[in-house]
Amino acid sequence: MIKYWFTTPLWKRVILALVLGVVAGVLMGEQAESIKWIGDLFIRSIKMLVVPLIFFSLVSGITAIGDIGKLGSVGGRAIGLFLGTAAISVSLGMLLAELVQPGAGLIISLPEGSAIPAPPDQSVIEMIVNLVPENPVMAMAQGSILPVIVFAVLFGISILATGGEGAPLARAMDAGSIVMQKMTMIVMELTPFGVFALIAWVAGTFGFEALLPLGKLVMLNYVGCGLILVIVYPLIIRFIARLPVIDFYRGIIDAQAIAFSTASSNAALPVTLRCVERNLGVSNSIASFTVALGATINMNGTAMYLGVIALFGAQAYGIELTWISYVIIALTSTLGAIGAAGVPGSGLVMMSLVLSSIGVPLETIAFVAGINHLLDMMRTMTNVTGDATVAVAVGRMAGEIDVEEYRSADDI
Repeated sequence: MIKYWFTTPLWKRVILALVLGVVAGVLMGEQAESIKWIGDLFIRSIKMLVVPLIFFSLVSGITAIGDIGKLGSVGGRAIGLFLGTAAISVSLGMLLAELVQPGAGLIISLPEGSAIPAPPDQSVIEMIVNLVPENPVMAMAQGSILPVIVFAVLFGISILATGGEGAPLARAMDAGSIVMQKMTMIVMELTPFGVFALIAWVAGTFGFEALLPLGKLVMLNYVGCGLILVIVYPLIIRFIARLPVIDFYRGIIDAQAIAFSTASSNAALPVTLRCVERNLGVSNSIASFTVALGATINMNGTAMYLGVIALFGAQAYGIELTWISYVIIALTSTLGAIGAAGVPGSGLVMMSLVLSSIGVPLETIAFVAGINHLLDMMRTMTNVTGDATVAVAVGRMAGEIDVEEYRSADDI
């Protein structure tokens, strides 16, 4: 029995845990809260991996590229795709919200005991300045991912620029990356148990009846993310990467399942990296760089979601929006998505940035908070799939993808 468990592909064990978790949650109701600690333990074990994995993976990926010219080419392509897909996602979300009008005629009342997050107390310029850490070690300790990424990129570039003198340190970074990947494999064995507990808690706590008043909002979130998954990403895979779409989704299913169940891009990061390298054949240098970078700044699902919520709040409060308002929503949603941490619930804080920019009452946040976790799940899966999409596209353009390994994804 134990041998069969460990020889079964991880994604099949995760799907089984998802199904059993839903059943257990429905049967247990609010009692499912008693097993949520198992899921929390799983999330903590994943978070433990994130900072060292990002640091070693980014530095190792940069040094593996080999020369500064190639680094600029890879980074430029990745960031271009990140920004392009984010703009499309925000526009799609606003279009759907304008067509369906999810907030029209809705009277918002604050949930009992709800707390409204305060709007961000820093300007755009301050946000840009804070990207550079005063103390890299403190940034790592606090889990400030964007400053850690900035330091890791500069560290990797510096090693690359020193040539032979930096070679010993480059090998150390490679070793650290390998060690962290092995630790990731160990922690990933906890996934089915963590997923079971988290899904049981979601099903038992929220139930299906509680979602009826917000059915339109939930539908928009899932439809919008679904369109990104079945149209935007496949177009990139088919016409930019020039590879079969079905093999891509077969190869990334493990990461999608974990992203959906945990609602955390950071939690899915280790397995996303593994899927992109092992299942889709992208080289370690390209995969490490694009996936780690994308986990922080490539939040297409979140960008779309922030746009939808902004229009939802405006409709609910009867606020007329001008074309300038739509431009502001697009810009702040993209910025908010980039600055959002890859953990469950972070979108609620970034939502205040978007709402306050167009004068929508922040009470909207408290209203949406009741179903936020369910929305988090779908948009996180969209974010993670986008990271893998860009990694494959950049790997293909750079000629650093094993096409045969990619096409064998249906054998996993």
